[in-house]
Amino acid sequence: MIKLYGSGPHFGLPDASPFVTKAEMLLKLAKLPYETAKMSFGKAPKGKIPYIEDDGLLLGDSTFIRFHIEAKYGVDFNAGYAARDLAIAWAAEKMIEDHLYWVAVSDRWLDKVNFERGPAEFFLMAPAPVRPFVKAMVRRQVRKALHGQGMGRHTEAERSELGKRGIDAVAAIMGGNRYVLGDRVCGADATVYAFLLAAMCPVFRSEIRRHAEAQPNLVDYVKRMTAEFYPG
Repeated sequence: MIKLYGSGPHFGLPDASPFVTKAEMLLKLAKLPYETAKMSFGKAPKGKIPYIEDDGLLLGDSTFIRFHIEAKYGVDFNAGYAARDLAIAWAAEKMIEDHLYWVAVSDRWLDKVNFERGPAEFFLMAPAPVRPFVKAMVRRQVRKALHGQGMGRHTEAERSELGKRGIDAVAAIMGGNRYVLGDRVCGADATVYAFLLAAMCPVFRSEIRRHAEAQPNLVDYVKRMTAEFYPG
């Protein structure tokens, strides 16, 4: 039994982190038995989530979890698709993970209202007298990470513009397809679904949420995928 470690359900999402939802989707697509568990950053091989435990092996990072599933269990997530289509799907995944994701992070953590609606609940276990200081310290760390990555150097309007262009690209790639590339699910669907679901989370107000919800094909896709893979 594979054990998937994450933060657990938050904000009406399967997990607060879309990377964890992506890893869970890969396990669902592979039809492998698994169970979920709360993470321990001290145990995480790369100091972040998700990570899995499989026959004593601890493995971090959702992409390397995918590679592990493919290699160990002989799963082909991309059967039937041409190399060019898969290259487009890979580029879309990395745009989402390494670009659009950081727009979402800034929306959740830098916007005070969004922070109090969402990430603030991560600190409820901290003693009340020190909780405000811990929250402020972690928000400073996130702001520093965003600045280092580059997204934090832009204005809110500039970040929104970049995010909306990313959403437009995903919508154009998907077109009228049932799944990302066509009528069959592929590995990229794990990523695209997880991050679109997070982008459309009703808990948070943001321009990319409004923009994503204005794309009928993306809204329909998220509804279909949720009904298929998270019917509960």
